[in-house]
Amino acid sequence: MPPPAARTNDTATGPPRPEALTRIVLRPLASSLPLGFFAFGTGSILLTAAQLQWVPLAQSRPLMLLVLVFVVPLQLLSGVFAFLARDSGAACGLSVLGCAWAGTALVTLSGPTGRPSPALAVFLLSLAPLMLVLGAAAVLGKPLFSVLLLIGACRFALTGVYEAGGAAVLRTAAGWTGVALAVFALYAGFALLLEDSAQRTVLPLGRRGRARTSLQGDLGHQLERAEREAGVRRQL
Repeated sequence: MPPPAARTNDTATGPPRPEALTRIVLRPLASSLPLGFFAFGTGSILLTAAQLQWVPLAQSRPLMLLVLVFVVPLQLLSGVFAFLARDSGAACGLSVLGCAWAGTALVTLSGPTGRPSPALAVFLLSLAPLMLVLGAAAVLGKPLFSVLLLIGACRFALTGVYEAGGAAVLRTAAGWTGVALAVFALYAGFALLLEDSAQRTVLPLGRRGRARTSLQGDLGHQLERAEREAGVRRQL
């Protein structure tokens, strides 16, 4: 894409500046957020099925295997493509969630079925504040994604306290929080798919700031700070 016209120099007055000769080529990418939301909602329901004992206790391991083969790859794939699309906030959140699913599933598979795991408790309680930070960072642009991360942090905290030896009511609370997360994730994924198809917001998503101008602004808004973005500037 050409640099702003104000930065070009007339070659008659001297050699052109590097900015006048620079072109930044970007590859169009589809949004990976719908995939990330749908994968998150599915994983949330699978974990809830184990926590609320919707399936026999002996079926907890098959549920965690499903998390590993379905949820984790899709969540990580959506995180990779979010990085390629230059959305570092969404990329960090999706990647962290993908690894969180993987860690939870592997610890559950390797431990005694139905028994609390102190190691898993430490892991989940360490993730909760990280999710709060990611959610707070997303508030300014994507409030919907921020709410998902904040509710996810609450679920991590509830499950972590239970795994550390808390009362069974905490596991139940975490399970029903997972139901709310799944419904929320399905709505967000559907709304984002409609938005991509129509090239405009159809269902409320609460976009603000640069997240809003990315859809409602013109090409000038997209080029405004391109020279300062990661992958263009010399150092991260």
